[in-house]
Amino acid sequence: MTVNKENWGKYELIFAMVVSGTLGVFVTESGQSALNVVFYRCVFGFMFLGVYSGLRGYLRFSILTAKDWVLTALGGIALVANWCLLFASFEYAPIGVSTVAYHVQPIFVMVLATLFLNEKFAAHNWLWIGLAFIGVTLIVGLETENAGWGLATGVLLSISAAFLYAITTLITRQLKHIKPHMLAVVQLAIGGVVLFFIAPMEQVPTTGDHWFWLLALALIHTCIMYIFMYSAYQKLEISMVAVLGYIYPVAAVMVDYMVYDNAITPLMALGIAAILFSGYAMNRSLTPRRILDAVKRQATRQPC
Repeated sequence: MTVNKENWGKYELIFAMVVSGTLGVFVTESGQSALNVVFYRCVFGFMFLGVYSGLRGYLRFSILTAKDWVLTALGGIALVANWCLLFASFEYAPIGVSTVAYHVQPIFVMVLATLFLNEKFAAHNWLWIGLAFIGVTLIVGLETENAGWGLATGVLLSISAAFLYAITTLITRQLKHIKPHMLAVVQLAIGGVVLFFIAPMEQVPTTGDHWFWLLALALIHTCIMYIFMYSAYQKLEISMVAVLGYIYPVAAVMVDYMVYDNAITPLMALGIAAILFSGYAMNRSLTPRRILDAVKRQATRQPC
């Protein structure tokens, strides 16, 4: 059976999102601080993705203007800072919960695009923003008394990471003429240089299993995952990319439960559903009227 281009893109993105769902395990099992994990992800990721991109002829630095370099550097710093905060959140909150909270990112993208890029922001989207806020409150609000403030801290770090990633996304929109592989390579290099002066590398033992997890994080979650993800982006519509992107948090919740037995309480599940649906609704431009109309059509549909 021949697989068409669009279907192949779906398979590629599904694979990339499932792999993304395992990222927290590799970060946790490395046993290193968030700064060190991100530093070595940048260094090893730069090596792996750089070799691949070079062999494919993607590294054409001559096309970059001074403005491109500035935007790429700013995007790279925001991206690396986002990783640092997200990985730090895993020390306080379950991986699944942090990953879901991180998916308020589409909301930040839309709000920032409205404020700074003069993009239109439909009034009904405020409803979805409110729903996402309620979801976060459900996850951390009533659970804080039992779980301590660690859970709230983890979710706050994750949401802060989402804000920074939204900034990276908006900057990347201004660099559509640059091959994403080359953009990632440059940003990884920038991240490695910046963290070289910040990360407490002296705390990393010279030998141990942590090197396996750090190398795997760079090879699997930075090089291989990005290759499949970027390939899928070239084959799929934005709406399909947005929908399949929600496989990532679902996979993270499942992996967190299977590996660390971090079960989701009913209240957390309700909050997770609220966050995921709000992001989906914004990406699909859903309105309350459209949802009600769809429900009415389904209710009036005659059984076969």
